[in-house]
Amino acid sequence: MKKLIPPFILLLISTITSCGQKTFDEKMESLYKKTVPLIKADSLKPKLAGVVILDTRSEEEYQVSHINGARFVDYDNFEVGQVSNISKDTEVIVYCSVGYRSERVGEKLQKAGYTNVKNLYGGIFGWKNEGFEVVGMNNLPTDSVHVYNRLWGRWLFKGTKVY
Repeated sequence: MKKLIPPFILLLISTITSCGQKTFDEKMESLYKKTVPLIKADSLKPKLAGVVILDTRSEEEYQVSHINGARFVDYDNFEVGQVSNISKDTEVIVYCSVGYRSERVGEKLQKAGYTNVKNLYGGIFGWKNEGFEVVGMNNLPTDSVHVYNRLWGRWLFKGTKVY
């Protein structure tokens, strides 16, 4: 009987973990209009140096942490002129907390003629949940992620939630 307990516990933990991921994936799928192609964190990671990354969250969120090298462009005040120095065929990755706000910015970029825009699937939450690094304003790694509010914060599974 004692030998059966550990495998059972492992199965239970595995089931709970996979259900949490499925729920995250279902939530993400329900948010997107899919007007901007998606890129997953594990596909973005190896090509970080060759793309332009735009963080579309608020300045407060950006200051807590962001993907290293990301350029801040506030969702609420975004204008295409802010990125006029970026060639329209450059690969541009947009992200926010989960990908909703960034999809709207991505649509504006596409409408302005940018031809290689992608939205980071799951936003910075998806990035951090995959175990990838974020940095603070000092460009040093941090575990903190601004989660917008408690409702959205439930989708960050790895990292320290900041409200």
